Amino acid sequence: MNKIGIIGDLINNAYGRARRAWAAKSLEAYQELATLQVAGGSDYLDVNIDNTNRVSVTKEEMLAFLPDLIPALQEVTSVPLCFDNPSFEFHQTALAAYDFSKSAPPIINSIAASRQRLDDIIGLIKQYNASVIVIASEKFDGDTSSACVSAEEVYHTARIFVERLRNQAGLTNNQIFIDPGLPPVGADTQGLVNMGLDAIKLIRADKDLEGIHISVGLSNFAWGIPKHLRATMERAYLAVAGELGLDFSISNPDHNPSPLPLDNPFVIGLKEALQEGRPADGESIAEAGFRQASAILALVTEDDDDDDW
Repeated sequence: MNKIGIIGDLINNAYGRARRAWAAKSLEAYQELATLQVAGGSDYLDVNIDNTNRVSVTKEEMLAFLPDLIPALQEVTSVPLCFDNPSFEFHQTALAAYDFSKSAPPIINSIAASRQRLDDIIGLIKQYNASVIVIASEKFDGDTSSACVSAEEVYHTARIFVERLRNQAGLTNNQIFIDPGLPPVGADTQGLVNMGLDAIKLIRADKDLEGIHISVGLSNFAWGIPKHLRATMERAYLAVAGELGLDFSISNPDHNPSPLPLDNPFVIGLKEALQEGRPADGESIAEAGFRQASAILALVTEDDDDDDW
C-alpha cells in the first residue's frame, strides 16, 4: 500500500484552536498551527476560515484577512497551501496573495457541479496553474446539480471534470484530486461509504485517469463515534480505501492519519460492517444500511482494551 498524503485540516473553525486564532486575528497562532501540522507530516495545509456552527464569519471578513494570513503561513513553512472555500472571490484573493517563489502551486478546494462561477474558477486554475480538488459526489443534472446515487455516477462525474480541466485549464492528471465523498459512517444508511469505495475502484481501473489523486475529507468519517475511537476508525478507513487506491486525505495530523495494518481487528471489523451495508437480492439500500449501522455500533462498543486496536 502506498503512503497516503496528508492535507492538514487544523486551520478550520471547526477546531477550537483555529476559532481562538480567528477571534484574536492572531497570525502567530495560525503560524503555530501551520508548524504543528508540518511537524505532523502534512504535505499541504488546508486553509478554511469560513463559518461553522460555533462561529459566524462573513465573506468580507475572510477576504480582508487572507492577504495577511497567507504570507504569514508562507513565512514559517514552504509546504503548499490548499484554499478551502466554494467562493470564486476567496480563491481570487488567496491566489493573488500567494508567493509562488516560496511554495509549490496550491490546491483549489474545491470545484463541483453545484459551484457558482465554475468557469471563472477554472479560469483561475489555468491562470495560476494550480492543482484542484473535484467533488465528484455531485453530478450535473441538466441546468442544476444533484447528489450522485451510485459509484458509476461518481466515476462519470470525475471523468467529465478531468476532461474539462485538461481542456480548459491545461492541467495534467497529477494536478487533479478526485473526492468521491465520505459521509459519517455511523449515520450512513444509504450505502454512501461503499459508493465512494466502489468509485475509487472504477477510477483506478481507468487507464485514462492514471496519475489522478484521490482524496477524502477524513474528519467527517468518524463523526458520532466515541471520541477515544475516532482516530482508530479514521485509520481503519484509510487501510480499507488505501488498498483500493486512495492516496490523500484532508485530516487532522494529531490523529496520525496513516493506515492501520490490514490484519488489524478494527480494519477487519470495518470491512465486515461495510459488507453488511450491501443489499442482498430483494433488499432495499435502507434495510442494508441499518444493518451496517448496527454492525458499526457493535464494532465501536467492543472491548477496546485490546492492545491490537
